Amino acid sequence: MSEAQIRESRVANTPNPKNLVSGATGDWEIVLGLEVHAQVSSEAKLFSGASTEFGSEPNSQVSLVDAAMPGMLPVINWKCVEQAVRTGLGLKAQVNCYSVFDRKNYFYADLPQGYQISQFKYPIVGEGIIEIDLDDGETKQIGIERLHLEQDAGKSMHDQHPSMSFVDLNRSGVALMEIVSDPDMRSAAEAQAYVKKLRAILRYLGTCDGNMEQGSMRADVNVSVRRPGDPLGTRCEIKNVNSIRFIGQAIEHEARRQIAVIEDGGTIKQETRLFDPKNGETRSMRSKEEAHDYRYFPDPDLLPITFEQSWVDEIAATLPELPDDKKARFVSEYGLSVYDAGVLVSESESANFFEQVAKGRDAKMAANMVVGSVFAGLNKSSITLAECPISADQIGALIDLVADDTISTRIAKDIFDMMFYEGPDQGKDPSVLVEEKGLRQVTDTGEIEAAVDAVISANPDKVEQALAKPKMAGWFVGQVMQSTGGKANPQAVKVMVLEKLGIEEA
Repeated sequence: MSEAQIRESRVANTPNPKNLVSGATGDWEIVLGLEVHAQVSSEAKLFSGASTEFGSEPNSQVSLVDAAMPGMLPVINWKCVEQAVRTGLGLKAQVNCYSVFDRKNYFYADLPQGYQISQFKYPIVGEGIIEIDLDDGETKQIGIERLHLEQDAGKSMHDQHPSMSFVDLNRSGVALMEIVSDPDMRSAAEAQAYVKKLRAILRYLGTCDGNMEQGSMRADVNVSVRRPGDPLGTRCEIKNVNSIRFIGQAIEHEARRQIAVIEDGGTIKQETRLFDPKNGETRSMRSKEEAHDYRYFPDPDLLPITFEQSWVDEIAATLPELPDDKKARFVSEYGLSVYDAGVLVSESESANFFEQVAKGRDAKMAANMVVGSVFAGLNKSSITLAECPISADQIGALIDLVADDTISTRIAKDIFDMMFYEGPDQGKDPSVLVEEKGLRQVTDTGEIEAAVDAVISANPDKVEQALAKPKMAGWFVGQVMQSTGGKANPQAVKVMVLEKLGIEEA
């Protein structure tokens, strides 16, 4: 089967019933394709040496080329070419050793030259594949149609003056990778999973920081609906959606809107729309003559980009271990569940953090501590891993204290909270806290026996129940642990309880 046939089969595949949307007249299938604009990680723009630093004063990072001054010629930033090739390899896509820059002609107030330098017929990267992870544990392959390089436009600002709009050209000429997917996604959840996975790959590669809040990654979302099994419907493009949450909301609203129009006897007009996050709805921006309603021609100021396959091979040899490969390794090498491995590799920083914690230790315990305690703490505190008050070495030291029976798992949780959350003990080493707080685990059999005897004598009714139903012995263990403040060795408590009650362990 050819690549084209494979792509067609993905579009025409049997609908998954759980993805169907119920309308007034029956079920509908959503068909989605995304065009993701990812800002290339480079200190200079695509065709000039102007800075790309975020947050600078308006119009402070604009070269004569970016401002389209007469006679100024673009000069390719080869670092951006290398980053595009690197990304193509990370997407398991075809890297083209010959590509051409075109002029994409349209008028925006923040596009000084009246055209955008982009690529059309001959992009730098061709077809590839991304495998996304779904909430039900399944995976799905999403086709990549192409990746091409282009320059960003400036930014129009309408909130600086009551009657005038201002233009900031700092972003004008910034290098973008436009990554175009095939229409292989069938739900908002799949589209969100796709963007998450793509962002993770770009961050692993170091080719884009993926910061959607700062505009360095944004998506144009193409949405259409059809009856299950029917040909593709007319699509609408939702421009510049800049968060994963908004992508989901935009898709849900737009699909419902299109279904309502069709069921009311109307037809969908091919158009460009905008998403209004305040109202959670899309609204019309402009009509489209056809799928590609821009006029292109080869840029006469730029030679085609050509390079040898050997250079591509050199870049390929420097690629890091990517999320899918790392996930598979975490499952096979550390014995982690597919879910835990997927969570840990979602960002390279979290994967590296886990491996530092797990080095020389019980990997499953390390994963539980990182996923269950560290990530939960980060979410609760609304901070990033880079801002975590506890280092990976400190988490490892805490695990060591459990492993050598210095503390119980119950006490470990308490110590973690002391170390993590704001207070006098935040950031302290766990061994210091154990000694300062007197939290060392009780292993003295005499102390444990006394605690067990006290609980048994105070609960004769529970003793009778346990003798009739041996699993009740667990209740006594819990009571003893509670009475000792969690400091008693739980295994020693269990053995003592069974012995005192005369129950054999099942």
